[in-house]
Amino acid sequence: MRTLLTALCLGFCVWPAAAQSQRSPGAADFIVAVVNSTPITNIELQLRLLRVQQQLSRQGHVPPRSQLLREVLERLILERAQLQLARELGVAPDDAAVDQAVDNVALQNQVSLEELKRRLSADGVEYARFRADLRDELTLVRLREREVDSRVKVSEQDIDQFFRDRQAQALAEPERIRLAQILVAVPESATADQVRALQAKAQRALERVRAGEAFAGVAAEVSDSPDRAGGGDLGLRPAERLPSLFVDAVRDLKEGALAGPLRSGAGFHVLQLVKRSRDAAALTVIQTRARHILFKAGPKFNEAEATAKLLDFKRLIVAGQADFAALARDNSQDGSAKDGGDLGWASAGMFVPEFEQAMNQLAPGQVADPLVSRFGVHLIQVMARREAPLSEREQRELARNLVREKKIEEAFILWQQEVRGRAYVELRNEQ
Repeated sequence: MRTLLTALCLGFCVWPAAAQSQRSPGAADFIVAVVNSTPITNIELQLRLLRVQQQLSRQGHVPPRSQLLREVLERLILERAQLQLARELGVAPDDAAVDQAVDNVALQNQVSLEELKRRLSADGVEYARFRADLRDELTLVRLREREVDSRVKVSEQDIDQFFRDRQAQALAEPERIRLAQILVAVPESATADQVRALQAKAQRALERVRAGEAFAGVAAEVSDSPDRAGGGDLGLRPAERLPSLFVDAVRDLKEGALAGPLRSGAGFHVLQLVKRSRDAAALTVIQTRARHILFKAGPKFNEAEATAKLLDFKRLIVAGQADFAALARDNSQDGSAKDGGDLGWASAGMFVPEFEQAMNQLAPGQVADPLVSRFGVHLIQVMARREAPLSEREQRELARNLVREKKIEEAFILWQQEVRGRAYVELRNEQ
């Protein structure tokens, strides 16, 4: 779940230079709405609109300005009403929490606090205003945690229902089947003797696989189908997109079992059932296996020197002139150095957010640019990814989190509507 604080940080980190013109003394300012006794001005609305437009443009879709303006104004009204409620309830972050939030913004952007201030100033954003907006965002998060999140409970019955619903959904969807085939083609003009010889060829291929040879290897050698280069793998397809001859032949088979030879208009087929998708009702998790080289800022390297050194390592690795594991063993200041920097298989949430975010953007084999985290400077390479089954206990814990998140979102929407409904809102001129 992305927090309001994250959204704000994204907005500030890319605060456009064009915002300065919106803040100029000549910009028209007037009250566009009043929430209880607190006004929302045109300058506030236009600045927020500009930030949202910048964010949406990077995602490739910006709604019509009139529609976006209404949505942004409604967001401001909701925030203003919630901030007033927070003051009434005494919900407010202390200065230490705001300081930590500022440090997190700097860390996410891999800059020092002084550099963050410099960039804000260059973009026409007052640091005091930046801190005030962060304080408001923290207040909204704390208010939501108190009024919504803390009141949501998930029972064991809720978790049981989650699995029943998931199983019903899986059964309601069309079955998906992954098959591999060996095709021995039969020409239309083939004589009876030729047909018998080709059938015998298909039977021999089947017997080779049953004797222990890899299906993919036999397919690559024997099959007349274009998919022979991929070991005969037809991919995971809905059952209705496969020939009924194939579906009927594997209907009662277990994964890995063989069928055939089957005769079709194309020839003789030997099939292997690779997978049925109905087994997907069980929860799985995507795991990443990564390795890293860590330099800790200290007497040996400052942050800039560590970054430069790791950039040199990356160039050597990408050029094939150095081995990542060897560099990690010789240089990394982490306990994983003895394993060539290998961090093992990891699920989401096992690393600090800044490390995990950079890691998740890499394809297997890719090396990221040096990353600054609270532990030092890292050079990260993703080695592999996999979909791993969860134990029953892990499945129930994941289900609990999914159910809780859904309940929180539903409760938050209702709570927002209640807060909005209790507030006096007067709409004035909209630009």
